Amino acid sequence: MVIIFGSINLDLIFALPRIPGAGETVLGPSTLIEPGGKGANQAVAAARDGASVLMAGAIGTDALAAGALRLLRQAGVDLARVIEVHASTGCAAIVVDPAGENAIAVGSGANLLTRASQVEDAVLGPRATLVLQMEVAAPENAALIERASAAGARIVLNLAPAAALPEPILRLVDVLVVNQNEAAWLAAHLDCAASAAALHQRLGGVAIVLTQGGAGADVASADETWHEPARAIDAVDTTAAGDCFVGVLAHGLDRGETLRDAVGRAGTAAALCCTRRGSQGSLPMAAETDGFG
Repeated sequence: MVIIFGSINLDLIFALPRIPGAGETVLGPSTLIEPGGKGANQAVAAARDGASVLMAGAIGTDALAAGALRLLRQAGVDLARVIEVHASTGCAAIVVDPAGENAIAVGSGANLLTRASQVEDAVLGPRATLVLQMEVAAPENAALIERASAAGARIVLNLAPAAALPEPILRLVDVLVVNQNEAAWLAAHLDCAASAAALHQRLGGVAIVLTQGGAGADVASADETWHEPARAIDAVDTTAAGDCFVGVLAHGLDRGETLRDAVGRAGTAAALCCTRRGSQGSLPMAAETDGFG
């Protein structure tokens, strides 16, 4: 089982001729509204790839909540551990330019009230794969990582957006996924080089997956170090591609694939995601990933 502990948002997506600069207003033709949040995106990505997924997160009592859960429900994600709190549902404003690059502003709201206690010890065993990101309170992530490690669960941490966790907590993680900006931030924090191999060594053997968008990914683990090339595509929107990668990677590991095989499939799914506009709605089904390319 894949357990996702993380954020649930509703996304407002604006296709613009360019990403606005400071103080600038740029007009676009329309707005796309769909579910998002790193946690929810990763849950849907894993579920659409065939995983049995349990989601723990928080939503508000406002009008955004139902929309934020819509695709999680459609994907069959277990939402019994999603709580309703007296705060606004998380919301993100995403602007996307014609090259598919984006800029994102997030109002965290209810996500900051997500608690590690929502995930009970009974589900944190050796047959579980726990996936976390950094859009909920860092101390709650740390507490859940400690409990999951003690219970023998596999732990995948997506350090996105980059934020501090104690080094002893990072060393409990099995697979750490970072992009280039997050790797640079973490390397400065740990006083080492910003490469997958250097981070792997500095963190005592934690497997590092350093994603680089169209340049692929660098991976360093106890067994091997390699570069995973990216699929050649014409990207129209990179929103949710990183979350797609993490969710599919977690499913692969959960069903017993090697890290190399799981990274390869995750890269294929993320590439397919980039060929579509939107966030959570752009995440591919397993059969689409199987047949891509």
